[in-house]
Amino acid sequence: MGRTAGRSPEDTRRVILESAGEVIRTRGLNASLDDIARHAGVSKGGLIYHFASKDELLLALARNLLARFRDDVTARLDPADDAPGRFTRAYIRALLAPVEDEVAARREMALTSQLSTVPAVAQLVAADTAELNAELAADGLPADVLTLVTAAADGVSVAPMWGGPVATPEHRELEKRLIQLTRWPELWRSVPWPDQATSRRP
Repeated sequence: MGRTAGRSPEDTRRVILESAGEVIRTRGLNASLDDIARHAGVSKGGLIYHFASKDELLLALARNLLARFRDDVTARLDPADDAPGRFTRAYIRALLAPVEDEVAARREMALTSQLSTVPAVAQLVAADTAELNAELAADGLPADVLTLVTAAADGVSVAPMWGGPVATPEHRELEKRLIQLTRWPELWRSVPWPDQATSRRP
């Protein structure tokens, strides 16, 4: 990426983060600040002006990825929906939204996996996950239904990492049904589950 004259500090910071993501994803966590600065079209001193160390840059990159997902969930909240499960429905929509660029999605997942091996980033992710889980738990749904719908959405969302498609009619139907379960939890409870004792085979 060439140098860009007249770039604002905010734009420069954004470009550095984007470049850091690309370089780390392709070269691994051993990529140097020099590598990242060169890719971003800034001097190493310019990079350090925004991020004093590589650890600080990695944490900022992780925060950026986490914030983007949170923003996506927030954007999918239905203003007209005030029923229990409102936040969970937005969470499902964010995870199961059709992926326009599955290659880019795989790259972002790969980057997230690499960053999560850094202890400081792992702590950041754990704290963010705990906060997110607390919001979901406070969303007014029965615990078993919440576990079911979020586990299903979480599992489907990582399919692109393994080359699996997610933009199929079946996935759209799954999204619809998971959301229906958040609106009518009794559907799950009404399933005629066999008694564990009587379902065991000798």
